[in-house]
Amino acid sequence: MFEDRSGLFADNPPFRGYGAAVTPGSDGPLVFVAGFGNANRVLRFEDGSVVNAACGVLADDGRHAIGVAAADLDADGREEVYVHNVAAFGGTSAEADLLLDPEGEGYRWRDLFADPVNQGRANYRVGRSVAAVDRLGTGRYGLFVTGYGAPARFYEVGDDGGITDLADAVGLDVVTGGRSVATGPILSERTDVFVGAERGPNLLLRNVGGKYVDVAREYGVADPDENARGAALVTPDGALTPGIVCGNWNGANRLFARDDDHFQDGAPSALARPARVRTVVAADFDNDRRTELFVNCLGAPNRLLTYGDDGWTQTNVGDALEPEGMGTGAAVADLDGDGTLELLVVRGEAEAQPLSLYSAPNDGGWLRVVPQTPAGAPARGARVTLRTDAGRQTRIVDGGSGYLCQMEPVAHFGLGSATPQAVTVRWPGGRERTITDPPARATIQPSHPRSPSLADRGSGI
Repeated sequence: MFEDRSGLFADNPPFRGYGAAVTPGSDGPLVFVAGFGNANRVLRFEDGSVVNAACGVLADDGRHAIGVAAADLDADGREEVYVHNVAAFGGTSAEADLLLDPEGEGYRWRDLFADPVNQGRANYRVGRSVAAVDRLGTGRYGLFVTGYGAPARFYEVGDDGGITDLADAVGLDVVTGGRSVATGPILSERTDVFVGAERGPNLLLRNVGGKYVDVAREYGVADPDENARGAALVTPDGALTPGIVCGNWNGANRLFARDDDHFQDGAPSALARPARVRTVVAADFDNDRRTELFVNCLGAPNRLLTYGDDGWTQTNVGDALEPEGMGTGAAVADLDGDGTLELLVVRGEAEAQPLSLYSAPNDGGWLRVVPQTPAGAPARGARVTLRTDAGRQTRIVDGGSGYLCQMEPVAHFGLGSATPQAVTVRWPGGRERTITDPPARATIQPSHPRSPSLADRGSGI
């Protein structure tokens, strides 16, 4: 399946990295890669190469970044980026987190925690993953930061720029061995939160009027005897309700599929087979209308499964096998704008290693949908359904998934030879719009129904 495209890096020295998150930049997507004891990297595509644009507060050289996620917290139409620094295994850390706000054009950012209004509010609790949550369905996001032996955080930003931890007020101050987070409309029409945990049960936090209640045991996803790592939401058969893939550390991996008011584990043996799983990524890498599931393992061969008429089957992962790779995180984005997704694998658990970049050559059609908030930022957590002459596909715009990571805020659909007929977007607040006869091989940006104009911005790529 995959071919190695790591030669696109203009410079790719070994380093120890963990999470990665994708956010829109002024000239294409930016990929923030967390550096653990090394400078963070901010990758973008420029003049045929992938270059590192990190400097200053973005690079933040010397601290130990692990989880990272982006969202528009201040409703200005641009995403902030949260970088979780961890200088201890659990409890509290000597290193504070960053909440980076873009300023002007180009690559100038400032840390909101350093503003006078936020003095004394920096986070020193140790966690792992970070995810975007639109708890009220307004398009103004908060960021959930897992805790590991300490209560989780949930940060929102006020109109004065003040950062407030609302975790205890909204039921997100959970204490667990929090590892992974996957967010989206799992049970409700707003944003629910799945937390993959170590040394204890997973959590499934249902959104009830903007506050959260754990229903993991009732829905059958607690799995208390396993140690979770990567998690992702999947809708391989076009279902409107996503399933949950949870990779476990040296334990049986799970694929929880919704069955009325319960989830059942339907993981095939090729997925369930134990390994030192780090992250899981669901996407259509070869644009053939079928979802693939990439399973990144630590010091063991990676796996790739494809969903077809017979369910999930293991397929050839190609150059991304990496039998000795010390994979820690992975993220997906169309970096070069050609309509085919690139897979970035971050490594360096035990020693510094270069980044890896892969893609699956293909000639299939594609359609990319980027729903917008009322402010014009990516609507993370939106559910996008595409109807073609060959059937239906569903995607959730990623708010946080994988392990320590966050994918691009795009619903990417491979078309194969199918013709798109209609796209329906359902935003986290429950509002919905349908666009008929969308073009193939194009990116469309459906505006929110509350936006002043309903004109859809679109561009062929």
